[in-house]
Amino acid sequence: MLKEFSRTLRFHAQGILAWYDYPISTAALEGTNNKIKTMKRQAYGFRDPEFLKIKILGIHQTTYALVG
Repeated sequence: MLKEFSRTLRFHAQGILAWYDYPISTAALEGTNNKIKTMKRQAYGFRDPEFLKIKILGIHQTTYALVG
């Protein structure tokens, strides 16, 4: 198991070390995508795509977390 971990670490070493040169994360983007997917699930059956668009654009103005 330790040998497998070592091989995986060696395989991804370049990407792991690149973090120290360019500390870029896609966490905010992934969080926004998750909120949009949750909202779409909750809005299943709504017929107005314009309303959904307005809700998506308003995501950044909310301070609550979507739970579901």
